[in-house]
Amino acid sequence: MPASHASSPPAPEPDSEFASGSGLLFEPEPDSGEGQRLRVLLPLPLAGAYDYRAPPGMVPAPGAFVRVPLGRREVLGVVWSMVEGGGTDEIDDARLRDISEILDAPPMTDALRALVDWVAAYTLALPGSVLRMAMNVPAALEPPRPVAAFRLSATDPETSGRRLTPARRRVLELLADGPARPAAEIAREAGTGPSVVKAMAEAGLLDQVAIRPRPAFARPDPDRVGPVLSPDQQAAADSLRASTAAGCYSAILLDGVPGAGKTEVYFEAIAEALRRGRQALVLVPEIALTAQWLERFERRFGVMPAVWHSDLTQARRRETWRAVAEGEVGVVVAARSGLFLPFPDLGAIVVDEEHDPSFKQEEGVIYHARDMAVVRAHLSGIPVVLVSATPSLESVSNVEAGRYERLNLPARHGGAELPEVVAIDMRADPPPRMSWLSPVLRTALEKTFAAGEQAMLFLNRRGYAPLTLCRACGHRLQCPHCTAWLVEHRLSGRLMCHHCGHDVAFPRKCPSCGAEDALAACGPGVERLAEEVAALWPDLRVAVMASDTINGPEAAQALVRAVRNQEVDLLIGTQIVAKGHHFPMLTLVGVVDADLGLAGGDLRAAERTYQLLYQVAGRAGREARPGRVLLQTYMPEHPVLGALISGDRDGFVAAEAEARRDHGMPPFGRLAAVIVSGPRAEEVDRVARALGRAAPRATDILVLGPAPAPLALLRGRHRRRLLLKAPKGRAIQPLLRGWMEAVQCPASVRVQVDVDPYSFL
Repeated sequence: MPASHASSPPAPEPDSEFASGSGLLFEPEPDSGEGQRLRVLLPLPLAGAYDYRAPPGMVPAPGAFVRVPLGRREVLGVVWSMVEGGGTDEIDDARLRDISEILDAPPMTDALRALVDWVAAYTLALPGSVLRMAMNVPAALEPPRPVAAFRLSATDPETSGRRLTPARRRVLELLADGPARPAAEIAREAGTGPSVVKAMAEAGLLDQVAIRPRPAFARPDPDRVGPVLSPDQQAAADSLRASTAAGCYSAILLDGVPGAGKTEVYFEAIAEALRRGRQALVLVPEIALTAQWLERFERRFGVMPAVWHSDLTQARRRETWRAVAEGEVGVVVAARSGLFLPFPDLGAIVVDEEHDPSFKQEEGVIYHARDMAVVRAHLSGIPVVLVSATPSLESVSNVEAGRYERLNLPARHGGAELPEVVAIDMRADPPPRMSWLSPVLRTALEKTFAAGEQAMLFLNRRGYAPLTLCRACGHRLQCPHCTAWLVEHRLSGRLMCHHCGHDVAFPRKCPSCGAEDALAACGPGVERLAEEVAALWPDLRVAVMASDTINGPEAAQALVRAVRNQEVDLLIGTQIVAKGHHFPMLTLVGVVDADLGLAGGDLRAAERTYQLLYQVAGRAGREARPGRVLLQTYMPEHPVLGALISGDRDGFVAAEAEARRDHGMPPFGRLAAVIVSGPRAEEVDRVARALGRAAPRATDILVLGPAPAPLALLRGRHRRRLLLKAPKGRAIQPLLRGWMEAVQCPASVRVQVDVDPYSFL
């Protein structure tokens, strides 16, 4: 292939306000003549752009989508830059291949191309792999097919000799001074059937023409009257409007207690962007759980926003991507992948629940969508609003360093009070044998149901039981592909691995000793909790809300509506019940195992557990009726639980920050994980040991490992980990790049770099 790689962009400095990203923006190119040399980046796992030539009469601008030859096939790519003169590469101009076609699609903006380069440099991912995330709907690069439409013909209908029925006259009146329209639209507005329209065309009264399909997304109305805001909300909303109107980069942390009305406040930033003819992006951690958010958006703006997530049909993804690129979509609410949508005129970005770990992508290109949203805002010169009731320590640190602004909403809207939080010491009040609800929690539930109110039980374990073992020989049922126990799902009669998806029918005999009916469930999951509740209160209306019981956004919306309409007395759920739901009659939250998540070697274990339990607690008492939260725990003295009970969130954050600072841990230090994996353990160990020997050596650098990962086998691949620790001011990308280049590994072994790791499995 007569092509050459472009040089990699420089690695960004970790502590700058993404200023190093400005070096990735391209300078204005000189006028190009025929035979211009181009650099084209392809959405393939390649280290840089390839050089091509523009044939006579075809000079695409940077950002244009093109079709180019690659070997014996043709692939899509993006013109990344022009090359002045003959370039500096060893490939002679005469050997370059011509681009085949410029696609009829809006070009990729400078800001989005800069983001691709920035993400690749920061995460050490291949630029082509990052580009693939921005080109994941290749069908959208083709213009939509024209549709048949009808308009008045030149024939005078009064002298045509054709009979004009009342229905036909209504059609003629509708089209008298309007554009061509599809038959279905004409029929609907004229109060007739499509057959009338087609008959009029056959009679010569209408002409059939081909038109471009009309936008499927209505423009939200920013001036539609919204709810009355409290003084605190109004002050925060005014500040967000001003930042959006200024049209320059700013990062704002919107910090407010659950029920403070943060959504209505940041809606005002979206409204201001729309008033100025610009677009807005809202990133959410769980798109399937946005039913109430979508309803609030529709009440505020009169229409639904565009939605972007992996469950969309291919046709809808193609339609949405193209409409975003052409500026026809005003607002998109999206999962983390929405960060790479082709907005031509983005005016504001909102990251809701910015603390949520779901924003970290752990496979493929490993990146944190919250952090890269800040980068995209900086490169685009627009504000980014980070929203949370429990902000991440990273965002709090940026506020204290003066990099982010902070807006506070310290009270619930409408006078509602925060719920009372009480710990149940399970050592003093244990549940009955083979039960999981303590007497104190049972009594509280009974009183809640008697008062006609709703309750929630939270347990962050899917399925029936997290472990199944044989009472005869002690054998534990383990996934054959992962270092993980199989989880029993009694409703489906299956044992499942929650890491790789492996599942088998529940066996009648022990696979080890052959004993029949000897397999016992150990520990509770939400299904087992629902079984206990059904035995205690047979007539209770119970719903289970977990990721494996909610099959898509429609199912989530139906369940949320049922709870809000009081068709459910008790909601039992995993962490997805914590995310932003507003149930006016829900007054009691019971956390079945508040200690879950506090153990282990994760440096963010305490922070994550606090955030999750605080969010769960925030579902209680959101309107006039007071709320109560009961935490079942064997460690009531733990600092996380103490902070929840006392309501001293800021004290907990300060103590956590001090502990991290003392140990040089993020956000006061830098970490990068290196994960080595492959199908054969001996090959993985050999590469891991070589990486250990080649590790960077410096007085301020510490490299730990190699060591088996906690999940030493995942999806059939053996895994080893190394961890690099550095001071906060150290740029670690050059160290990592040199380290990875120093070791050769076989094709069967994969080495992944996770800059700023969130998972230590």
